[in-house]
This record gives sequence, structure tokens and C-alpha cells, in this order.
Amino acid sequence: MNGRLEIAAKGEREIVITRLFAAPPHLVFEAHTVPALLKRWLSGPEGWTLAACEIDLRVGGTYRYEWRHQDGRVMGMSGSYREIEPPKRLVATELFDEDWTGGETLNTQSFEAIGDHTRLTTNVLYASAAARDGALSSNMEAGMAVSYGKLDVLFTGAPIEPA
Repeated sequence: MNGRLEIAAKGEREIVITRLFAAPPHLVFEAHTVPALLKRWLSGPEGWTLAACEIDLRVGGTYRYEWRHQDGRVMGMSGSYREIEPPKRLVATELFDEDWTGGETLNTQSFEAIGDHTRLTTNVLYASAAARDGALSSNMEAGMAVSYGKLDVLFTGAPIEPA
């Protein structure tokens, strides 16, 4: 699993995403909750950038991400925080503006120390089996792999090149 993204279906409505990072949990947690850091790595596939990122990091607080493609397309997503336990756990809802996931999802992220590394496990619970299957057949995996590769670079302190 070292640096490799693993995505697996679980039950009828869930996806489990696992990735190992060469950084301690507090840094991986910060990279997922500090807007200035998210803008440096959460771009998705080639041609996309995270143009807007707003986070109110408290239980009941909300977040908003907006990606822009070099061709002018925009993709937005927002949600609210249900649980926050730095640097171990983050639970939040998620809903894309163009609801291609078939309703709100519930994402549970666990940041587990493995020596001086962190195993990030994200459980995504979809509104239906069809929504989960649609996500699995999308280019979600490719976009996450690109973004997580940039996060690896962020932890080395090297400059991150645009996708």
C-alpha cells in the first residue's frame, strides 16, 4: 500500500479508500483541513485546479470546494462536519453541485500512525448502491491518485507542478 491508492467496494453502498503517506498524522490531517494546503494539492485530473476552498472546521461547520478546468468548466462541492478529532478522525457530509453521486455522501476519514507514516482510510457511504457503483465507474480513482501524488510532493517540501 505504500503510496498506492487502494479503492474497494464494501457492502452495498460503501467505498473504502486507503493510502499510505510518508508524514505523521498531524500533517496529513492539516493537509485535509487547511485551505491554503488543500489548494496546493487537491487538484484532481490534469487541467483542474482547486480555485476556491472555504472551511469552517468545527462540528456543524461547513466547507466549500470549487474546482476550475483550464477549458472553463467548474465543479463545486460542499458539506458539513459531523465529527472532528485532530489528528485521528474527520467525518463530513459531501454533495456535488451537479449531483452526479445520487445524493449526499457521508465520508469518514481515519488518520492512523504507522511508524513515521500515516495510513489514511476514507469510508464513503453513498445514498444508494447505484450511486456507489456510478462513483466506482467514474474517473474518481485517477483524480484522487493525481491529487495524492501532489500531496506526497507537498510533504517533501518540493514545489508542486501544475497538473
